[in-house]
Amino acid sequence: MSEAIRRGGIAPPQGGVAAGWGAWPTWSPPRPPGARVMAAAAEAGGVYLAIDVPGHGKVVVDIGYGGTFYAFLSAEQLGLDVCSSKTRDLVNAASAVTEAVKKQFKLHHPESEDLAFLYGTILTDGKDAFSEEPTTNICVFADEQVDRSPTGSGVTARIALQYHKGLIQLNQTRKFRSSTTGSLFTGKAVKEAKFGDYNAVIVEVSGEAFYTGTATFTVEEEDPLKHGFFFK
Repeated sequence: MSEAIRRGGIAPPQGGVAAGWGAWPTWSPPRPPGARVMAAAAEAGGVYLAIDVPGHGKVVVDIGYGGTFYAFLSAEQLGLDVCSSKTRDLVNAASAVTEAVKKQFKLHHPESEDLAFLYGTILTDGKDAFSEEPTTNICVFADEQVDRSPTGSGVTARIALQYHKGLIQLNQTRKFRSSTTGSLFTGKAVKEAKFGDYNAVIVEVSGEAFYTGTATFTVEEEDPLKHGFFFK
């Protein structure tokens, strides 16, 4: 198995955001027992932000970047339980938070403003302090889609936030559980780093992947569009 590694991230010391991104590893059969991703995540600056969410009142969120921006908060703040509430209720609440953050907090990315957008909201069980027990979350992203996993980019950003708050130390491995399927990832901050002017930590995320199918693509010489096409 080969590991794909990318580094990056942002986090101003105050009033900013946590950050990081990564690329999934690739392999050939037979399937390995697990896969690891190395990503770069920044220390958090966008923490304890007060956001007014229609229908829920004021809540406190953290903003993290793990390849894309997410808002983080405990489901309890919205009167819900991430482990037992109906998924539809969690999705509705998370979507309301996403829209509220978009209107009330301006995001910034130091390399590309095209990346400065909120992709979704991750509701947690609020168990951010280090523990041997898994902490549960649900990621609601894009057009109210729900991730079946704990979300690799979300775990990356969440670890960055926990590290910034002093809730975890380097090389302390945490387990993250998806509230929808129960699938598990592990993650840890492995070392401090720099990304531009921002302090960062390198994060390692691990999980299992399974083959679900194969596909075959055919290119014919006579095909005038065999090399693809581009719309301007």
